[in-house]
Amino acid sequence: MNKKAFYTELENTLASLLSGEPDRIASLANASALLFERLDEVNWVGFYLLNGPELVLGPFQGKVACTRIPVGKGVCGTAVLTARIQRVDNVHQFEGHIACDSASNAEIVLPLYCGDAMIGVLDIDSTVFSRFDGEDEEGLKGIVRCLSRHLSQC
Repeated sequence: MNKKAFYTELENTLASLLSGEPDRIASLANASALLFERLDEVNWVGFYLLNGPELVLGPFQGKVACTRIPVGKGVCGTAVLTARIQRVDNVHQFEGHIACDSASNAEIVLPLYCGDAMIGVLDIDSTVFSRFDGEDEEGLKGIVRCLSRHLSQC
């Protein structure tokens, strides 16, 4: 299966999984579990949620993680500050990278919205350098749009 078809199927699975669930935390928990289960070569998938001037750890799958990240710091904080997806082929070359798991080598972070308000980020790490490409970014944008539509109803 090509990546586009894979992500379309994944988005449809996520939409079905979220259907009828009114709780944000339960929805994010199942989304992180689904992504962790279905994405190859990832070692951490989760959410950081905005709380004032920092991101606070939300539902995730993987090793113990950093609990709080200031906006503007690390890959996640940069995604919030710039309101842009951060796709990093080698996190060791990202100035200010916060190493929660020293085994992580690549990362993609996508801002998460509820309506027009950014509420946090989806963060995915991999031990494989250059793990995420443009097709992954496009597919994950669809996942985040699906989540955003659902969360706006919660």
